[in-house]
Amino acid sequence: MPPSLELPGLRVELDKLVYRNGADGQLPPDKPHAFIYFLTIHNDSDRTVTLLGRKWIIEHTDGTRLVVEGDKIVGETPTLAPAEHFSYNSYHVGHCDARAHGSFHGVDAAGAHIFVRIPAFDMVIPK
Repeated sequence: MPPSLELPGLRVELDKLVYRNGADGQLPPDKPHAFIYFLTIHNDSDRTVTLLGRKWIIEHTDGTRLVVEGDKIVGETPTLAPAEHFSYNSYHVGHCDARAHGSFHGVDAAGAHIFVRIPAFDMVIPK
């Protein structure tokens, strides 16, 4: 696969991060903390892009790391013309504090491979 270009003007913004405690039994006992994140991908570039997949890296404070890669973004392959955006939410369940970051990847209208970084954010369990 040809190298990807980090497309200037394509950016990801964390809109909101919500913590949910699984003490009510709704989450697995070994992962009793949920973080729901709301993201918006903004296309402030001069190119139409189609996002095809994602890569997340979750680094836990206990030293473990989880890497999640896959096709699509919440089941979709959004196409964003200049000045358009795509918003969605998803979640991570865990057992300790963590830091998340990663990237979305895709192609522009000419078929060039592009990516945009997901800025790092901390998932801190309230004390």
